[in-house]
Amino acid sequence: MDKLRNYDVSFSGLKNGKHVFKFEIDHTFFQLFDTEQEFTNPKIVADVFLEKHTTFLEFEIKVDGKVELMCDITNDEFDYPIENEIEILVHFGEQYDDSNEDVITIPASDHAFNVAQLIYENVQLSIPMKKVSPNVSDEDLEILNRFSPKDIEESEEEEEEHESDPRWEALRKLKDNN
Repeated sequence: MDKLRNYDVSFSGLKNGKHVFKFEIDHTFFQLFDTEQEFTNPKIVADVFLEKHTTFLEFEIKVDGKVELMCDITNDEFDYPIENEIEILVHFGEQYDDSNEDVITIPASDHAFNVAQLIYENVQLSIPMKKVSPNVSDEDLEILNRFSPKDIEESEEEEEEHESDPRWEALRKLKDNN
């Protein structure tokens, strides 16, 4: 946890108003978290904009850079641009509470706010579920479509064929009565 202190934004002693902090994010940042990453070679800059008010803090965290992903179709590595931003309000209270996704409450005695988890989540939200290289050829996509599961309409037709079985009709009547 001490290594995450490098990502503390100290707001104590800052005047009310806007402040900017910059963090260079690479593979060592992600090693601080005990999770396996779906990407390699991250080169990301996280800009943290803090607007300090008397009773709360406004954070805007922008990440910009690139990571290497493995294509789901060809297994080739490719660079994927990372660009995302999130906004968080930080209020002061009795204890830490992050149950609301847009508002975090921290103890009034705190003098700094750690943005490591927010940067991590911001990057993770930028990674697509389906990783397809821009170098995938039309031929590869055609082969993939040929062997992909059938459309919903076709499977509905098959389902109608199965429904002609009288046992299914009896079950449907039981279901409709309830």
